[in-house]
Amino acid sequence: MTPQTLPDWLAHCAGMHPTEIDLSLERVVEVRSRLGLNFSAPVIAVAGTNGKGSTCAMLEAIALQAGYRVGLYAKPHLVHFEERCRVGGRMVDAAALLPHFEAVEAARGEITLSIFEFTTLAIARLLAHEPLDLVILEVGLGGRFDAVNAFDADCAVITSIALDHTEFLGPDRESIGREKAGIMRAGKPAIVSDPVAPRSVIDEAARIGADLRLLGRDFSIGGDRQQWNWAGRERRYNGLAYPALRGANQLLNAAGVLAAFEALRERLPITAQAVRTGFALVELPGRFQIVAGQPALVLDVAHNPHSVAALAENLDQMGFYPRTHAVFGAMRDKDVGTILTRMAPLVDEWHFTDLPIARAARAEELAQLHASLGCKGPGPVGVHCHESPAQALAACVAAADPADRIVVFGSFYTVGGVLKDGLPRLGARHVG
Repeated sequence: MTPQTLPDWLAHCAGMHPTEIDLSLERVVEVRSRLGLNFSAPVIAVAGTNGKGSTCAMLEAIALQAGYRVGLYAKPHLVHFEERCRVGGRMVDAAALLPHFEAVEAARGEITLSIFEFTTLAIARLLAHEPLDLVILEVGLGGRFDAVNAFDADCAVITSIALDHTEFLGPDRESIGREKAGIMRAGKPAIVSDPVAPRSVIDEAARIGADLRLLGRDFSIGGDRQQWNWAGRERRYNGLAYPALRGANQLLNAAGVLAAFEALRERLPITAQAVRTGFALVELPGRFQIVAGQPALVLDVAHNPHSVAALAENLDQMGFYPRTHAVFGAMRDKDVGTILTRMAPLVDEWHFTDLPIARAARAEELAQLHASLGCKGPGPVGVHCHESPAQALAACVAAADPADRIVVFGSFYTVGGVLKDGLPRLGARHVG
């Protein structure tokens, strides 16, 4: 029986292929060919370990301000699957996706697809049927074998490269960089916003003849605490306000965004006003997102040592809070020990949580690892275990004083778990 709803389709896709992650591209390319699936608008593909979502959000925000109709495929989602597909700056309705799931199902025939491959093709088909001026595709794991790489990008952007998914991508930045470099195309611009690009990326660009543009060589940033400047091969922007997305690493992402628009300037001219307004208005839930209230609430999907180091730096710059309460849940295959060690000096109370996925570490496992590491906090450290992120957040709110802060991090599932009923607005128990 053909699935009738989006949840039914997702369940159907989840049970189709023998593995959740399959590092191959031939099956996706074949089904794409059967669908006759191509984009008429310019395509920007964005890969990297950290910063992909922020880069995609800034690309979208600026292009929208320039008057372009933009299609965006981003992943993963925080709460609703439909967050993965945006047209004209708005999340699509679940009903709009159904005919595209049906088309992929009809086209695949005997071919099995993982849930990531199937849903990528369905969303790509929706975007291909829209009258768009720009398509932005966020690459998932890796690059070379990611389903997004079945499509040729007019411009590739590679953000920061760090250690993550090492069991699939390799044990070091050079190996991982080689996989990310797979999204580059001969004769097309390839933007690298990592300030220390792996040699493997540079060598692959030279091998295939991509138009490589490196931060520090082909484009650069400067400025002070009030404003920043960007200079590329042919364009300059001076006196820019910092992007609305918080965090020290966002300037590197913003620099890559401007380099991408410079590279595509003949097909997608962008005004300086669109740049300024786009940076000012860009939003992206769960990336060092500070929610006003008492206590203060910080949401961040940081889940590997590199992104958690950035989170710790950003937290350290927030100012003084008497106590910091952390809600933390993570996948078992992450470098959890390094993450806990890096965050420990900032955290007074740990609230470990289970997550609704088999790959996740149990709260008790996280608590045991924390104990075995002998992590030292700012003072005496409390440790608590919970069945869900929402329960963990509720326990934090009950224990916190108005001047404290709560940090929710470790996974998209952790942040999504506290957002499933909407954005929490905290009111401290002592305020009245």
